[in-house]
Amino acid sequence: MNGTKNTSISARAIVAHEPINGQPNWKLENVTLRDLKPTELVVRMVSTGLCHTDIVFSTWPKEAIPYPKVLGHEGAGIVQQIGSDVKNAKVGDSVLLSFQSCADCKDCNDGHPSYCQQFSPLNYGGEQEVFEITNGPKSAGTFFGQSSFASHTIVKESSITNVSSVAKDEKELKLFAPFGCGFQTGVGTVDKLTGAGKNDSIVILGLGGVGLAAIMAAKLKGCKTIIGVDRSQERLDMASNFGATHIINTTNPALSLVDEVKSRTGGNGSSITIDTTGNMGVIGNGMDFTANRGQMIILGVPPVEASLGVHLISFMQTGKSLRGSIEGDVTPSEYIPKMIQWYRDDKLPIDKLVKFYPVEEFESALADMKSAATVKPVLVW
Repeated sequence: MNGTKNTSISARAIVAHEPINGQPNWKLENVTLRDLKPTELVVRMVSTGLCHTDIVFSTWPKEAIPYPKVLGHEGAGIVQQIGSDVKNAKVGDSVLLSFQSCADCKDCNDGHPSYCQQFSPLNYGGEQEVFEITNGPKSAGTFFGQSSFASHTIVKESSITNVSSVAKDEKELKLFAPFGCGFQTGVGTVDKLTGAGKNDSIVILGLGGVGLAAIMAAKLKGCKTIIGVDRSQERLDMASNFGATHIINTTNPALSLVDEVKSRTGGNGSSITIDTTGNMGVIGNGMDFTANRGQMIILGVPPVEASLGVHLISFMQTGKSLRGSIEGDVTPSEYIPKMIQWYRDDKLPIDKLVKFYPVEEFESALADMKSAATVKPVLVW
């Protein structure tokens, strides 16, 4: 079934509508896919990871993001149809889905597709009129070139990683869905973006799926000091099991996070600080305890109006670097197979982070993620 065609495929999708009182407004609805374009594929979803980014974007006002929209950007599935120009997959292949990139800009051509100059319009804005809502007056747009909160979806070729040669079966494929964003971001940031090594003291702020994956990666890279910071003692205990040498519980309002980190790093502070929270107060603390010439990496999505005030003269004198990253500066088609091998070698025990939910129970998955009862919810189609 090669070539561009009318898919005539009906599907179920979690459709994000305009938020109500600043909260996500998701509904499981029947949809129909539009015609397939030459560089697109139809993928039957096996599972989809639920990421904090999906929640954040579905709370933004309609002025910032078009609604309705089918979110989901950690998909795992099986190719059902391909467009006439698709080269990297065939019908029946197992694929993991990640972000979309243009493949034409300088950053893409230099091997840094997560810094694609069209990243925001391609992934956040997406395309409209891709899903026709069966019982509604509107069509729904896309997200990250995949919109994997759907039983069947149209995927851009640049968003796929073909894992047919490394995924053993659908059961294993189901587990690997979060490699497309959350786990990839945590591991890639430590391994590739920061170049962490044995002489580094690294602090991970926030121990959700991204943060705990970063803890695993820091252990894999042999960092001498690995500090996990969170408000949940259960998450902190998990961090210790995954390789953290120190943990800090921030529930005590009298605690000085800056002092706590410096006391655990010989007074120097951290050479690498990674924030996964998006909390501006936490980020500010991270800037303060990062050592001279250290790296401060922001991964967590902050509020849409957030800005960071930095006293430039003081900042210049420290030699610190401040960077933002969404996907750990990796090329998914190259990096995801590497992470799968690390999983097989027991270096990335991601199975200890994941809990599966039938898609009909997506509200329970949301609630468990918000309450920290589950580290990484994965919806099963």
